[in-house]
Amino acid sequence: MTEPRLQVHMFGCLRDNYCYLVHDTDSGLTGVVDTPAVAAIMQALDETGWRLDFILNTHHHWDHAGGNLELKQQTGCKVVGPRADAGRIPGIDIEVGEGDVFELGSSGAIVYDTPGHTSGHIVYHFTDAGVAFVGDTLFSLGCGRLFEGTAGQMWASLSKLRDRLPDETLIYCAHEYTQGNARFALTVEPDNPDLQARARQIDELRDRGEPTVPSTMGAEKAANPFLRPDSPALQATLGLTGSDVVAVFAETRRRKDRF
Repeated sequence: MTEPRLQVHMFGCLRDNYCYLVHDTDSGLTGVVDTPAVAAIMQALDETGWRLDFILNTHHHWDHAGGNLELKQQTGCKVVGPRADAGRIPGIDIEVGEGDVFELGSSGAIVYDTPGHTSGHIVYHFTDAGVAFVGDTLFSLGCGRLFEGTAGQMWASLSKLRDRLPDETLIYCAHEYTQGNARFALTVEPDNPDLQARARQIDELRDRGEPTVPSTMGAEKAANPFLRPDSPALQATLGLTGSDVVAVFAETRRRKDRF
């Protein structure tokens, strides 16, 4: 079996963040998806023996872009980030947005604009490798809070991912929130067998201290309530049978905020 062209090195930092080094084996170029903790990123670079060439920011929050300037100073890397929010991305060099392709050597990532959690959030989808770095737009069995966008915007963003990412796509989100997300999901779609099985699997993983990330797009479509506002069972639980999917999504998000 040939070595994958894009290697992903995942590691935890801060309280519940995940950070990712992405390395193109053809060119030797390396990127880091977001910059939550400089020391942890430098340690990961040391462990892998890779040199940092790019920071790939998903959005402006401090636990995603707060280490940009220090890392740029230490490594000489370039910062890639959302064009729509360039003014809030420290040290940005390369602005990208909907439909752009960022080339990490021979590995190309399609960029999707996914506003909702923040107004300028983006996602990087490395199509050939079958991996997507979704930041805080989509979580395993959850989605980001609506800090800067509307329910309609967030549902449009999630719909874009649901429709465009193949089921086998590995979903690398930015936080280990899955166990709590599963508990909430079971309150709004308790009879979903895929969700029930997933919740059991997640409990087993966490009991062993193992990560629940990455997920797959197919698994999320089957069990994540924020991708399922058209589910009759979910609508029935919420008392919104036959309602517009944006209204169903908004009510699901409101309930999660209070959970």
